[in-house]
Amino acid sequence: MNVAQKEVERLAAEIAEAARRSFRALFANGEHYYYCTLYTTGEGHAPSLSAWSREALEQEAARQSEGGSTPAAEIAELIKWSYADSPYCCFGDEHFDEVKRLFQARPSIAELEDDAWNDEFTMRLGAMELAMRMLDAEGLFALNQPREDVCVLAEVMPPDEGNTDIALRLNQAESPVMQAWLTEAAE
Repeated sequence: MNVAQKEVERLAAEIAEAARRSFRALFANGEHYYYCTLYTTGEGHAPSLSAWSREALEQEAARQSEGGSTPAAEIAELIKWSYADSPYCCFGDEHFDEVKRLFQARPSIAELEDDAWNDEFTMRLGAMELAMRMLDAEGLFALNQPREDVCVLAEVMPPDEGNTDIALRLNQAESPVMQAWLTEAAE
């Protein structure tokens, strides 16, 4: 195993530990989740968690439609895949302190040039994807619902086409939830 792969695995293990604690705390509410993601920015900052449950989407759409002219069903379609609109955006962020420390200890991505920047960013995103794969292998995303009902992602925001590649590696492309994501949210 080369040095870069060891770095990816070390970061992935820390990300998985933080995400495991956060998702377990979130899933304790008993809601039925269809979207679980770790997201980062185009600058490769330490990841944060976001998720949507069917119950949270219904409640948030109803809340946003109160007193307005836009029906809740229309709002739900607009926010369904939005990490930022979820009431669970940054949920459990306190569990990511060590991950943030590890990301800050890495080379400053803003100061890197072309290939070095790309390599560092790819390594960080690869660690996020591996962490989600590890959690999936543990059965974490099947705690409140069948796994095939959950779109598991590691994403860059704002979205880019690389998100679709990762989504297809982490999920069964033929599952109804992935087909919905591919149609409604994929870049």
